[in-house]
Amino acid sequence: MKACSDLLEHLSRLHTTPLGAERIRRNLGLGPDVQDPVAWCREKICAEHAVVSRAGKNWYAAAGGCIITVNAASHTIITAHKACAGAVHD
Repeated sequence: MKACSDLLEHLSRLHTTPLGAERIRRNLGLGPDVQDPVAWCREKICAEHAVVSRAGKNWYAAAGGCIITVNAASHTIITAHKACAGAVHD
């Protein structure tokens, strides 16, 4: 899948803002043991079972019970949410 390979080719460029990092921590309930939410997201996106899709200007990576939203142009992690049971993003 091209979307998946495009995102995986640019994993080193992933970043977020300080507010984005706090939003990711809060939405996913990440504890103080997770020092770097970007590294945490990168690990989830790289996981063998991750499903990556692109819709408009964003990539969506579903893995490990969460959905991570990444801006395709800037490689900024916008947000991450816990996945709802049975929810699939087109």
